[in-house]
Amino acid sequence: MLKTTLKSLLLATLLTAPVGAAFAQDITLRATATSNEDDEDYDGLVVFKNFVETASNGEIAVDLFIGTQLCTRGDECLAGVAEGSIDIFVSTSGGAAGLFPYIQVLDLPYLMSDDRVAEHVLSGDFVRELRDLALADSDGLIRLMSVGNTGGWRSYANTQKRIETPADLAGMKMRTVPADLPQTLATALGASPTPIAWPELFTSLQTGVVEGTANGITDIMNMRFTDAGLKYLTLDNHSYMGAFWWMTNDRFMSMSDEHKRIVLDGFAALQQATFASPKRKEIAAYEAFRAAGGEIYVPTDDQRAAFREAADPAFDWFRANVPHGPEVLDSFMAHAAAAEEAIETARQADMN
Repeated sequence: MLKTTLKSLLLATLLTAPVGAAFAQDITLRATATSNEDDEDYDGLVVFKNFVETASNGEIAVDLFIGTQLCTRGDECLAGVAEGSIDIFVSTSGGAAGLFPYIQVLDLPYLMSDDRVAEHVLSGDFVRELRDLALADSDGLIRLMSVGNTGGWRSYANTQKRIETPADLAGMKMRTVPADLPQTLATALGASPTPIAWPELFTSLQTGVVEGTANGITDIMNMRFTDAGLKYLTLDNHSYMGAFWWMTNDRFMSMSDEHKRIVLDGFAALQQATFASPKRKEIAAYEAFRAAGGEIYVPTDDQRAAFREAADPAFDWFRANVPHGPEVLDSFMAHAAAAEEAIETARQADMN
């Protein structure tokens, strides 16, 4: 089904692409992010461009297209990657889940405790496992190059009251994207899931169509949701907002080993930039949230454990409904556990 979907999108892209869309140079990479220059994706691309162009002595050029110049939706952009009109594209899990549904594993809550664990997991073999699955499901056309961050961690924010336990979410109209996993999670926690498009969320909060949302603090303040009545933020940090960086596989494989190495190192630098960017930006965002009258609550370990237990139906859904779901989830959990152990071992060694 995934391959059929991709082929349909690819055919549509080819039929509507303008004549002369081929590259004018052998090594000019067209990279796009459908966000804006305030986003972590842009920070990463600027670092990538600088690194690759410098390290290659100008043999590789990187052209950046920020916004919707080349494509608008995740599936459309990935079709462009598959047929080669776009070399590099970054998506959220939701933006690529139609083709690669198992990447939604990062949306499952409370599997990683902090940034150190997340960065350890996403810099290792787990991402290579996802790469192999994506290559197989795209007939070898789309290559996962790296997974960074876009916006920090998702936490629960609302217009009504402080949220300390799952019981506090009972009946709350919670905004979700129109996808099964986040709606299943919201229902499991007792909330009432309400699919709302991102551009409509401000008005929906303002008018009471929804009462809460799950977002990172930088997104909350960039969109001025406090002006729409958002007041309460519970920093449960339940899921890591991963950014999936895709590249045309034929383009990458056609490069010399020297250029491949430069591109890979460029993506490593990009990843580090996106890991760091939200940490810096959230400082001012938290200050602005409080200045706007916002209240921030950090759950206790016991309260966080109660959220994790209540979320069990979302894990059951993932295992039962997502292709490769059981093996991807088991692998993710194993890598997260190994990261926790390695980091704690290092922490103890550094304390002595």
